[in-house]
Amino acid sequence: MAKEKPNMNVVFVGHVDAGKSTCVGRLMFDSGMISEQEMTKLRAEAEKYGKAGFEFAYVMDNIKEERERGVTIDLSYKKLMTQKYQITIIDAPGHRDFVKNMITGASQADAAFLVIAGPAGVQPQTTEHLWLLRTMGVKNISVIINKMDALGYEEAKFNKVKEDIGKLLQGVGIKPENTAFIPGSGLKGDNIFKKSANMAWYKGPTVVEQLDAFPAPELPTNLPMRMPVQDVYEITGIGTVPVGKIETGIMKVGQKVRIIPGRTGEGVQGEVKTIEMHHESYPEALAGDNVGVNIRGIGKKDIARGDVICDASAPISIVEEFLATITVINHPTVLAKGYTPVFHVHTAQVPCQFTELVAQIDPRTGEVIKEHPDFLKNGDSARVRIKPQGTLAIETQKENSYMSKFAIRDAGVTVAAGFCAEIVKKR
Repeated sequence: MAKEKPNMNVVFVGHVDAGKSTCVGRLMFDSGMISEQEMTKLRAEAEKYGKAGFEFAYVMDNIKEERERGVTIDLSYKKLMTQKYQITIIDAPGHRDFVKNMITGASQADAAFLVIAGPAGVQPQTTEHLWLLRTMGVKNISVIINKMDALGYEEAKFNKVKEDIGKLLQGVGIKPENTAFIPGSGLKGDNIFKKSANMAWYKGPTVVEQLDAFPAPELPTNLPMRMPVQDVYEITGIGTVPVGKIETGIMKVGQKVRIIPGRTGEGVQGEVKTIEMHHESYPEALAGDNVGVNIRGIGKKDIARGDVICDASAPISIVEEFLATITVINHPTVLAKGYTPVFHVHTAQVPCQFTELVAQIDPRTGEVIKEHPDFLKNGDSARVRIKPQGTLAIETQKENSYMSKFAIRDAGVTVAAGFCAEIVKKR
């Protein structure tokens, strides 16, 4: 069986109306992932709503509906095959959903395109977008200066916006001279999939060429094996089959594993009997692979969604409490000590209590603005102490960043997000 192209998760970020969805829709259409027929249908729909020209945006918005109906992430039309990679595109509608996406780890973005509308230039949220990308560890960032058709495709206007963004990039520690700035038009198709005939002055890559120019994601196979369980199936003739994505390390048939917390809350021992991917058996699977496994000695009652299958010799810790760095995104009032929302960590959902607001910090520098603030409001970043009200397995960003991120949700919205910095292990 031929090895599939490596997968790369790419997120498109930008201010509302910068044209992110249109750029992505154009990329999908011009690359042949969306048929002419489908496009004609979307075009008619766009015109019906008096939104002519929105048909490309509808490509991704369609997907958003699919996503809300709970269709799995592997649907072919969210994937794009390039020369080098199988790309999974994450279209980030405004920064709130984006943060949620980035942090729940559902989309560990390997690379990002920051989309800026040429006529509008840098917007207040642009710095925030960059800072979020940086905090989430996305190192490979490219900039699309979109709507160049509205600027008459002029090089001087492109250079002006490029210069402004360059200053912001420097502010968050990204070198503008090593960053690709692509002048494009999602609406007209300039430099998205095809080279533009309207900007002969531009000699750099198109968006699709830039996707292949991003360095291959480094698979964290050197870290201890961690597989958060998404679902558990009972399969006739095989038995109990937990499925999920191996976040870090390598899983091998015959490997001794520990399911944490498992039904005991202390962890349950087992041994990997079989590993399946795409209905075929494999002797081993690596970080990044989605697998189904059968584990000797583990029954349906021993394992559930939210458990982590670990290498028995280096299991994940169950924590008594932990220190975290968070950013408040969307809280209806203010967040104070004693607040107990639900933390979404890898595939687990555990209520946790804020026992101490240690310090409010400047998100750009990490410097302390205020020790022990009384409360935190939207946009604030802080170091906080957290006490799980259930059994929680998490690691520090330093030990294993893949297992350190979380989103904080309350009443159906993501109120904050962050990562674990230090832990106090359960005795």
